[in-house]
Amino acid sequence: MERERIGKMSDWNSGVIIPGLLNEIACLILSMVPFSHHSRIKGTCKSWRYILSSQHLISSLRRRNHLISIFPHDPSITNPFLFDPHNLAWTPLPLSPCDPSLYALSNFSALHIGPFLYLIGGSLFDSRSFPINRPLSTSNAFRFSLLHFSWQPISPMISPRGSFASASIPHGIQGGIIVAGGGSRHTIFGAAGTRISSVERYDVEMDKWEPLQPLPTFRAGCVGFMAGGEGEKKDFWVVGGYGASTTISGVFPVDQYYRDALVMEFNDDGNNGVWREVGDIWADGETVRTGKIVVAEDPDRDCPQVFMLHRTHIFRYDMPSNRWVYESRVPRKAPDSSPFGFVVVDRELYVLAHHCVDLTEPRRSKHQKKAGTMYIQIYNPKKKTWRSLVTKSPFDYPIDLSSAVLSSICL
Repeated sequence: MERERIGKMSDWNSGVIIPGLLNEIACLILSMVPFSHHSRIKGTCKSWRYILSSQHLISSLRRRNHLISIFPHDPSITNPFLFDPHNLAWTPLPLSPCDPSLYALSNFSALHIGPFLYLIGGSLFDSRSFPINRPLSTSNAFRFSLLHFSWQPISPMISPRGSFASASIPHGIQGGIIVAGGGSRHTIFGAAGTRISSVERYDVEMDKWEPLQPLPTFRAGCVGFMAGGEGEKKDFWVVGGYGASTTISGVFPVDQYYRDALVMEFNDDGNNGVWREVGDIWADGETVRTGKIVVAEDPDRDCPQVFMLHRTHIFRYDMPSNRWVYESRVPRKAPDSSPFGFVVVDRELYVLAHHCVDLTEPRRSKHQKKAGTMYIQIYNPKKKTWRSLVTKSPFDYPIDLSSAVLSSICL
């Protein structure tokens, strides 16, 4: 199979790929180059660009490349980046399509399927709306090709939403994307915003959204993931989130966070089950924590492991007992007490913090002028060990990693 893929890649009719080598050997060498360096060497010649932009190249990578996509702000204004933690390489992505009337996109979802990165929904401001300072949710969706490094719009969602649960569906079970719940809350405002209960599924091949059974209640700020074996059935979980809100002294709005989870079953034949409620995941009298939630696939188990970062503590969701249990603590605090980012890379938990020297500071060293520093603390759930990593970042301005959109990519 591998030889067949390399053979298709080497089908270059314009001559030699690397002088002195057979084209098959040259393609094999290029397939060993880390993906984070592809954009730098594509401009070497036409043959290299052809090979590195081939669909067969992704298949030949054998899931050796683990990347982190970082969207610090609105991707139509600020360039997102891909970070390769194994090679400490940064790759800038082009700006997403821009609408002059829409700005400050946040709380969107970024999902990776095959050679594509999907950017879905979010909350933003519209200069044409009134009042102008009220955030709105959007149904816009875009797809970024990791081979051609270009964006293209896809069919918008039926219902606009931000701060929603989302997950990619395996190809064997009506492959695509599922989204649930959401609302219009923006990162600028800590409260208010709408909530919805609609659920939709996106068919990647048909480029079409279809409605599914809605959630039993309005829910936003929730997290979604797929769980189950490799058989004909998978479960889509929706955990956490907030619904109704109350006020303190009749003025300050306070969210009421859900203590339970919801599950929907997916079948290969396309017949989806109904939502079933899972009991309280927090014990009576226990504080409901609302940190970042990530999902780590475990090849030794049918169900993935779910982790939450709340301040400096990491909790693990134990499905049999339906409880969050303490897992570990982040060894070091972030510089300047900056908020953490949380993402899974190759079944390990990455806790990220960014530090950037204030450009207005008169006494700054020469080495701190051009870029910030990314501090990464890595936790291995299987070995129960921590290790750290420090690298320069391309962000020469402060970024809030707790509100930035992070996602992992495996090629």
